[in-house]
Amino acid sequence: MSDSDSAGVKHYIQSCQETTAKRKAYREKVRKLRFDTIAVHGMYSVEEAFAQGQGGIIEPLFPSTSQGYRDSDEMEAGLSYQIPTWCYSRIHNPTVFYLEETLSLLESYGCPFDASAFCTSSGMAAIKQAVEPLLVLNEAHHEEVNFVSSAQVYGGTFQLFNVRMKERGAKVRWVAQPWEIKEWERLVDAQTRFLYTEMPSNPQQACSDLQALAKLAHHFQIPLIVDSTIATPALLRPLQHGADIVVQSLTKTIGSGGASIGGAVIARHGLTSRHLAAASRADYAVWLKLWPARDSGPCMSPYSAFFFLNEVRTLRIKVEWFSRNTAAVADFLAAHPKVESVDYLGLKTHHLHELAGRYMRMVDSDIPTFGHLLSFTIKGSALDARRFFDCLQRIFRATDLGRIKSVATIPAISTHQQQGDEGRRLAGIPATMVRLCVGGEHPEDIIADLDQALNKI
Repeated sequence: MSDSDSAGVKHYIQSCQETTAKRKAYREKVRKLRFDTIAVHGMYSVEEAFAQGQGGIIEPLFPSTSQGYRDSDEMEAGLSYQIPTWCYSRIHNPTVFYLEETLSLLESYGCPFDASAFCTSSGMAAIKQAVEPLLVLNEAHHEEVNFVSSAQVYGGTFQLFNVRMKERGAKVRWVAQPWEIKEWERLVDAQTRFLYTEMPSNPQQACSDLQALAKLAHHFQIPLIVDSTIATPALLRPLQHGADIVVQSLTKTIGSGGASIGGAVIARHGLTSRHLAAASRADYAVWLKLWPARDSGPCMSPYSAFFFLNEVRTLRIKVEWFSRNTAAVADFLAAHPKVESVDYLGLKTHHLHELAGRYMRMVDSDIPTFGHLLSFTIKGSALDARRFFDCLQRIFRATDLGRIKSVATIPAISTHQQQGDEGRRLAGIPATMVRLCVGGEHPEDIIADLDQALNKI
């Protein structure tokens, strides 16, 4: 009899199977709750609170790097993944687990299927972890690997796809107008591994017809990946519309207080990919966490998870509040003589307003709502844009967004500087563009600050 067949190991496996079955049954009950209730409670029940020792009503922070084991049998069962384990926080941690459960429940809200989440050290780490296994080269077939992405994405994503993935032998094919499904259709072929879009995009407010895009991806038996950072699950749940994977920079709107950096990969169970093995397709997020991420180590800190858990409880309230403020600011900017144009999907004059309204709706209300990010171009030169920017007094100048405090930047010299003139032209980012993320201040005070700065051009 081998060591792994010992009675002790079997005892721990059986005990954990019973615990897992109870948790699965409880999860099914939680999935039937309303969005705000899930955001507030997640999977942390009253029973769970007392099982953790003290009965605290808020998920506890577990800063420990590792778990101690009762004996060698439990250690063997844990380290061979035969039972759930917190063996080492690079792989798994209880506080991070509570956050992952909450995010997966929110992103799959209203879906007939379930999903899992894997939290990472940053939004960029989430994107990298999500896409890399899909781009593994098949040396036996010597195939040229490619993937198709909207060009209207965050500057760091553009760099990751255009430079880092190219270094790994994968070629990105850019879609200049992601709302035009025919552009995608022209670029997809038998060697395409996935489709990727950002909705709405940062900073240009581009969006895609997600249902049409998912249909195209699944025709080729590949996954659709959507960066839904700006919308959050309060406004958009891409899994409902056929997406396979959602990536979030939790640093932004979900973590609006601005105290932590983090990211998440949320994947539906049984995602579509003819290039992945059945074992990884079944529960992609958990597979990522237990295998590829175990080796590369992009883990989230439990301290960050603790902050995000407490931020996500009021997500819908904050997104509704910020969106209302942003709509007022967008109306002001659209009428200002010093402003050339405004990109905000909530404006009825925006060419993507109708498309965005089909997908971006306040959860549990069905009211079209468009978030708190906008961009606008200054009427004049790049120097005029900088002069306006430097005159802001209340709005912070920073390469940040999603904050409870309003924040502005000039993408051409900050977030999208690294992609160069050609890349910015492709993505539609002129030197006169200003990105503004409206926070929780009274909108009249933000409008007053914008007005005084615009009048100094």
